[in-house]
Amino acid sequence: MILVADSGSSKTDWMGYDNGEIITFNTKGINPYFLNEQEIYKVLAKKEEFAPYASKVQEIYFFGAGSSSPDKHEVVSNGLSLFFKKAFISVDNDLVGSAYATCGDEKGLSCILGTGSNISYFDGKHVHDSRHGLGYVLGDEGSGTYFGRKLVTSYLYGSMPEKLGKAFAETYDINKESVITNVYQRPFPNIYLASLSRFMASNLSHPFIVEVLRAGFQEFVDTNIKDYADYKNLNCHFIGSIAYFYQDVLRAVCQENEVKIGNIYQKPIHGIFNYILHKEGIQLAAD
Repeated sequence: MILVADSGSSKTDWMGYDNGEIITFNTKGINPYFLNEQEIYKVLAKKEEFAPYASKVQEIYFFGAGSSSPDKHEVVSNGLSLFFKKAFISVDNDLVGSAYATCGDEKGLSCILGTGSNISYFDGKHVHDSRHGLGYVLGDEGSGTYFGRKLVTSYLYGSMPEKLGKAFAETYDINKESVITNVYQRPFPNIYLASLSRFMASNLSHPFIVEVLRAGFQEFVDTNIKDYADYKNLNCHFIGSIAYFYQDVLRAVCQENEVKIGNIYQKPIHGIFNYILHKEGIQLAAD
């Protein structure tokens, strides 16, 4: 049995192949910057649907946020091994998975705009390391965390329009103390901030929200995409809920900056799953 996983900080999507049967699961995010080996095991053990497959899985291909260095690979691999005791485990970062899902065998730029943000160059065979992906404190331009931070600070500073601010406060029961507690004292502040960005979806027609989106996407383009000298000649693909649900604004900003948009997917898991199966020589009936 083969198991493929794509994990952000908020959620992990799983797909498995077992003698012609395809299975799908979801668990909470598995990010080695926030979870240790035992905590990763607990995430899996809490998912009752996993139990029948724990001893059947022979190969796991895991692509995840935060899995960008050998020591972080080891944390994830060891955590998975505690549950899937018989499996060969391959761990790589989420940029590699996104490149497989969006670029296929063609060169291009693969961007992630979800809870966090990142970018990589794919030459058709290999993903090249970049100097981006600095996380929610130093980077994550144009991500859910970025937009949540922009919204909550504009509300607390009183720069959000009054009616919009009232709706924001009513939606999240926001005040200075609760924000400080969630950001500085509780675990997963990036997920908390990203959850606030959902407010944009129900207020997308408001000029303030449109401007927040435009500014965030412009910062992502300036900081990440334009760092590649040949960006105007490459297809630029996007993965993640922020890119998917706000793609009208994203497309407008990219057009203004001569960025050629390729694919925009909410989730890369199906593309990664198909890529891995083809690599393993498995042909799905639906192909």
